[in-house]
Amino acid sequence: MATKCSAIPLTGFPFPRSEYERRQHEVLEAVASARLDALVVSAHGHLRYLSGYDGSGGYFAPFPLIVVPGRPPTYVIREYDEQAVRAYSCVNEIVTYTQQHDFGKVCAEVLRRHGLQSKRVGFELGCWSLAPADVGALQAQLPELKICDATRLVSSVAAVKSGLELEFMRDAMRMTDVAVRTFQNSLREGVTELEMAAAMAAAIEAEASKAGGEVSMTPSNILFGERTKLPHGAPTQHRIKKNEPAFLEVGASKHGYMVGLVRCAVLGRHAETESLHGLAEDVIEALVAAVKPGASAGAVDAAGREVLKRSGRQGAFRQRSGYQTGINWTERGDLSLEPGAEDILKTGMTLHMPNILCSESGYLFGTGAHVLVTERGAEILSRTPHTLYRA
Repeated sequence: MATKCSAIPLTGFPFPRSEYERRQHEVLEAVASARLDALVVSAHGHLRYLSGYDGSGGYFAPFPLIVVPGRPPTYVIREYDEQAVRAYSCVNEIVTYTQQHDFGKVCAEVLRRHGLQSKRVGFELGCWSLAPADVGALQAQLPELKICDATRLVSSVAAVKSGLELEFMRDAMRMTDVAVRTFQNSLREGVTELEMAAAMAAAIEAEASKAGGEVSMTPSNILFGERTKLPHGAPTQHRIKKNEPAFLEVGASKHGYMVGLVRCAVLGRHAETESLHGLAEDVIEALVAAVKPGASAGAVDAAGREVLKRSGRQGAFRQRSGYQTGINWTERGDLSLEPGAEDILKTGMTLHMPNILCSESGYLFGTGAHVLVTERGAEILSRTPHTLYRA
């Protein structure tokens, strides 16, 4: 593991410096293609992608990474967090501010130093971690600055994974599969959602320790019985009874690369959710078959909706069909499989496709696939079947 602060244990960035330089170079090519003079990156996932540092100190004010052709990238950060940024990032050029109200002035000075005060500069206006007040503070300092929306720019580059990134994601998926198998093997009458979460976490910890302890599990959506009607529900002391459904959405993560799955089960029989799951399986199979280089995100989404339309139950699906994954998969502006989306799939992209359907009485139930786009189509990364598990 590379590190800039060798005196501090367990710091450094997970990839070789050359990997971050490659990413920065490709982002600069995208900056040129967008006819921008520079890019101000503020989304935490994008900061981590380009530098190694996760941007976690930026809750106070933005920690922008300023990327300019022909110059090394510059971080503008809070002085308090300087040591952490130096320890966890590959960026050498760091400028600090102290108080929140200093951000606009200091960041504007860096842009002015780069000769950008009247240029076209891209900002991630549609991502988290950049407030309208932040943009206003900069504009007040640089009234001739041409602020352009570059929300999709970094994500379009990050959507295509390198071999090193895919190694991390495959390792994370092996742990996700461990969590799913533990969920299935531990499902019994009377077990609580929290007990299930604890069993899964213990299994992940045991497996991860064999692999150097670099993989962790994110908080899971584990819901039993009537509680499967809740979206994004956290586990509680609720116990599962005979002839009830069980819902799981879980993802293991390695160095921020999360790989998730939706898997469901029934303890005994439950006709309503069993029927719903059967339809979700058909939709997932259609989505996977539609994934290939050159296909549009909208066309993949449409393949799944066509199955729903033929079933006469298209109202059961109330969300998008999937989204790109990698570092911080909940970033706004990432590629999305939704109606009319024009993004073109490329070899090396990874996609999570959770098909969660809603029954007439409100149960949320289904299955999913996490895939890699290859020249031959979709490679399913998980080794646990997408079919319904019956305990």
